[in-house]
Amino acid sequence: MSCPICGEDTVKPFRPFCSKRCADIDLGKWLNGSYAVPSQREEDVDEEIQDAVENEGRPH
Repeated sequence: MSCPICGEDTVKPFRPFCSKRCADIDLGKWLNGSYAVPSQREEDVDEEIQDAVENEGRPH
């Protein structure tokens, strides 16, 4: 198995990563929003459309 961050071989204490450094990089990506689990809920789409319509024409 290879590390999803750098591609090196994994090390048992840090699996699926090769080191604490790569594990921390991955955690940082989750915490800053680089990774996200997409939502397929219909309510989410409706809310986004409503927000877009309400904010149309407003300056940023």
